[in-house]
Amino acid sequence: MPNFLELGIKETWVSALKENGIAVPTPVQAETIPLALAERDVIARAKTGTGKTLAFLLPIMQKLDPGRPFPQALIIAPTRELALQITEEARKLARGTEIRILAVYGGQDVEKQLRKLEGGRHLIIGTPGRLNDHLRRGTLELGGVKTLVLDEADQMLHMGFLDEVETVIQALPYHRQTLLFSATMPAEVKRLASFYTRDAEDVTIKVEHSPVPLKSIRQLVVEVKDRTKQQALVSMIEMYRPYLAIIFCRTKRRASALNAALLEQGYESDELHGDLSQAKREQVMKRFREAKLQLLVATDVAARGLDVEGVTHVFNYDMPHEVDSYIHRIGRTGRAGGKGMAITLASPKDKGDLQRIEQGIQYIIERRRYEKDGAIVEARGPRPAEGRAPGRRKEQEGGRGGAAGSSRGGQSRSRREDKPARASSRKGDVRGGAKRGAPGGGKPGRGASQAQGRRGRGDASGRRGGRAGR
Repeated sequence: MPNFLELGIKETWVSALKENGIAVPTPVQAETIPLALAERDVIARAKTGTGKTLAFLLPIMQKLDPGRPFPQALIIAPTRELALQITEEARKLARGTEIRILAVYGGQDVEKQLRKLEGGRHLIIGTPGRLNDHLRRGTLELGGVKTLVLDEADQMLHMGFLDEVETVIQALPYHRQTLLFSATMPAEVKRLASFYTRDAEDVTIKVEHSPVPLKSIRQLVVEVKDRTKQQALVSMIEMYRPYLAIIFCRTKRRASALNAALLEQGYESDELHGDLSQAKREQVMKRFREAKLQLLVATDVAARGLDVEGVTHVFNYDMPHEVDSYIHRIGRTGRAGGKGMAITLASPKDKGDLQRIEQGIQYIIERRRYEKDGAIVEARGPRPAEGRAPGRRKEQEGGRGGAAGSSRGGQSRSRREDKPARASSRKGDVRGGAKRGAPGGGKPGRGASQAQGRRGRGDASGRRGGRAGR
């Protein structure tokens, strides 16, 4: 694998990379950077977590001219969170230079953005909706843009943003470079790519046969009844003790209700969805990145493109309807060479969606079943790819390693130190049909939640149990 200098990146930027702990290019960077520096259009198909951001940021930063105070490059991302992540990476690279960067997204003060635009910005990173707002106002001039990047193009399609994206593209010069990045390539994205690129080079990064990184993410399906879903989730959290976990719900209302139930049971949890103000969303993400939260309950749209170091577990509380959604969800863990675990709770009505997902990822997912007494046993069904025979073998407490998470002083941070770390049918557990209307169950008993305190937490290495959390 060539180094960054051999790919054509100048010493200034290589030094900036080293300061951020990056020394070796990833495959998508090695393939894309020379083409981007040579002004070629690129259509890159690579899953999330492969280093796509630096694959387009490094050539852009190297070509920007700080002496020309107008936008020279535009990066379009589907969500505010992804736009902010890209902006953060760009600012790390630009530290100590005269390059000026602006993130343009909804939920932020428009007047503040206007003042920054008037001051001159070299790189604009924005979402389709807010970019169109500025174009309609006449406050954003894109006539000097030489490079356009469309990041997560398939997610823009799923979220219904392609029309807005095309409106922005039409405001750009015809002679420009276009770099399109997408984890998957649906027909509409192919049409967009063919229409707005010229003699583009195709870059496809194939890590393995399955679109899911099977070696770095252990996948598990736990069969549950709707009324026991929340109890099963608590049991999984107690069993595997995640360091950081993202829990996916289908709707904002379900995410909010589940987060309330988890908080009441003593977890360090918060929610992320479209009803939150931008300030609140940023506050939640800051706490999660700093590991001040253990659990983040999120909707698909809010969590698109999130790249948080140390996410050891993903829980699909609600089964995704689309294969792409499943891939994007579980891709939040097992990143950058780390190990992760993805647990999907499946009720009887989810059977069709689960079959489509397994067909799409070309993999039969390991099965377990949640029992009334809180035990997790092997389920009879499709034979797991690992070749384990179905049966009734209970999972060990603390995950495969069987060790419990511990705190700074070596003491267990489990909620119930004198009892097994699993959610059994006890007083204070969530029951189906209670008044709160939390998804999959009701309101936990107040007496149990406060007295029991915080739950156990594993470490950030991707192991269940193991050494202490923070």
